[in-house]
Amino acid sequence: MTRGVPFRSLVASEWTKLRSLRSTWWCTALYLLVVGAGGWFGAAITQSAPQPDLAVGSALTGFGFGQIVLVVFAVLAVTGEFRTGMVLASFTSVPRRGRLLLAKTVVVAVWCVLLSSSLALFCWFAAGRLTYVEGGIPLTDPGVVRQLGVQVAAATLTGVLALGLGALLRSSAGALGVSFGVLFLLHPLLAISETSAGERIGRFVPALRVGEDAFLAVQTTWQLGLLVLGSWAVATWVLGAVLLAHRDV
Repeated sequence: MTRGVPFRSLVASEWTKLRSLRSTWWCTALYLLVVGAGGWFGAAITQSAPQPDLAVGSALTGFGFGQIVLVVFAVLAVTGEFRTGMVLASFTSVPRRGRLLLAKTVVVAVWCVLLSSSLALFCWFAAGRLTYVEGGIPLTDPGVVRQLGVQVAAATLTGVLALGLGALLRSSAGALGVSFGVLFLLHPLLAISETSAGERIGRFVPALRVGEDAFLAVQTTWQLGLLVLGSWAVATWVLGAVLLAHRDV
């Protein structure tokens, strides 16, 4: 029976569905273009930097807006099935909906990791070619490794958060609206308030990140930033999985 379907087979099935979506490929192309071009430009306008990690941080600038494309990609990976009605066939073949969502999450997260890792390495290469740092910018430098690692982790968690919202709301417009509101619009609104309460709240609202720095948001340590982003991603995903399991469709 379907309960005996190996998880590996579910992952393979979800990959087949993901690559059959046109949105997967135009989001991928746009993500590569925005981050790649932004990285080259960020490195080009930074003529010199005192430390390798600061040079790489400038080259990671494109991830700021580029991660918005990842949000669109992750949301459509879930809501596309509800829009076309394919979700009925998926639920029939795999009654354990949480397991199905987990397989989809693995596929989306792995794709985010692969794309973001490739782009992070490209940004490091751009920094090495265009930004002068005494002693160069070795990939083995602890600061460089930290910048690149934090960026890949943040981009992946952003994708998982968006996927969880897609499962929770089951609507492309709704999930995209909430994702953009939380990740991109709420922080400027809190900043406009110019109150200590707004700043405190902002520290616990997930934010897009450019390396170790928050993007257009209250600045926090990268450890706290990843913890907040990861907590929101896990909480949203769990809530989406629970509601997905208890809804009729």
